[in-house]
Amino acid sequence: MTIKLIVGLGNPGVKYVATRHNVGAWYIKSLVERYQKTLKEESKFYGYTSHLTLCNQDIWLLVPTTFMNLSGKAVVAIASFYHIEPNDILIAHDELNLLPGSARLKLGGGHGGHNGIKNIINLLGRNSKFNRLRIGIGHPGNKDKVINFVLSKPSNAEYQLIHSAIDKAVRCTELLVIKDNIKAMNSLHTPHS
Repeated sequence: MTIKLIVGLGNPGVKYVATRHNVGAWYIKSLVERYQKTLKEESKFYGYTSHLTLCNQDIWLLVPTTFMNLSGKAVVAIASFYHIEPNDILIAHDELNLLPGSARLKLGGGHGGHNGIKNIINLLGRNSKFNRLRIGIGHPGNKDKVINFVLSKPSNAEYQLIHSAIDKAVRCTELLVIKDNIKAMNSLHTPHS
């Protein structure tokens, strides 16, 4: 049981690229930069893909080009093609219940109102447990403001905090890949490490 697929959720198009809902895609782009890889569009996987070898483990990277609420279509397409089980998948996504600057790892659980996660759960199967990298974006304070909040750009200060959490997550990725979840969680969840 190791991570074989890492997916960064977001919405396609220039209009959304800098919005809070796309922080999962930002994480994949940071990974690609760190390991000097490139993302290329792969229509059969409904997204942009790349390939890494970390700790002797082959890993596929995916940024879906479907809209957020159809993310599962891309995840299922690539996971089926490469015979990747749900518990070998890591989904990186925005998390309203964490402040900017925080990132947390989690295995399984509900969708918490996140439409991308909801669609992935529906298509992988309700009992499927996949890993999540929850990247904090904060909450607007009112549930009626959530849609506009996630589809808008963070302030410069929030942007810096979100990127520092993503940088930390990128540095923890090798620990995740070898399933040293305890060490990865300790490293990721400790402030200023």
